[in-house]
Amino acid sequence: MLASLPVSDDDDSIRSWVDAGVAHIELNRPEALNAWTPDMGRALLTTLNKASADPAVRAVLISGAGRAFSAGADVKNARELLPNGDPDLSGRLREIYNPIVLAVRSAPKPVIAAIHGACAGIGASLALACDLVLAAENAYLLMAFVRIGVMPDGGISLFLAERVGLTRAAQLTMLGDRLPARTALDWGLVTEIHPVDELMPSATALARRLAEGPTVALANIKRTLNDAAQTGLARHLELEATRQQEHGGTFDYAEGRAAFIEKRSTRFEGR
Repeated sequence: MLASLPVSDDDDSIRSWVDAGVAHIELNRPEALNAWTPDMGRALLTTLNKASADPAVRAVLISGAGRAFSAGADVKNARELLPNGDPDLSGRLREIYNPIVLAVRSAPKPVIAAIHGACAGIGASLALACDLVLAAENAYLLMAFVRIGVMPDGGISLFLAERVGLTRAAQLTMLGDRLPARTALDWGLVTEIHPVDELMPSATALARRLAEGPTVALANIKRTLNDAAQTGLARHLELEATRQQEHGGTFDYAEGRAAFIEKRSTRFEGR
């Protein structure tokens, strides 16, 4: 039986439905490679909270429409300004994006990400917050915050440090290069790899398997794993937000954002 998890009448950036105990949540801005806007983030948070609270939902599967899982935050989307005139680089983290990461980790049911194509920025944060990550052969992780003169956020620095160690975490975040799915599997960042056309059938089958499992036991496994590895997640997300804001008034952030939008090379000056 199919049922919907409606977000709002005028927002289609997130699609969701429930089938066989699985809440399917699809990022749905394919024309922008599912890059996040604030409205999209709010819709995602609402949908996650509804799925988490719905007793008919026993597992959650998150995927992306079109050619990619998510290219991250939409850099072209104008930032709000602080009273001093600097771009607000922390408000959306505190209001929308960090609560999404916490909603995934606190959901009393398994959450699976099925990634293909680009899985970048806050999109990578979302994927790595999930309990299991299935990847298509064409998927890659990209933490390219440094290319626009900022630092990783959305829990990325914690997720990477705990799973791949400081050296590899520094490699991914300081260089901002792509990490192919095969290497991500070898490093323990994804669970399985599948041909592109087999990704969603495989992810759906896994989600249904979990949905048929012992719900209370799965919830307690997740809670206990959180207690073992992520008791400091909320504090760390706040730390990232605070330090991210330090870039708001820098020349390098303004230059990095402008270069991205203008599709040209950056000229960072270290200030």
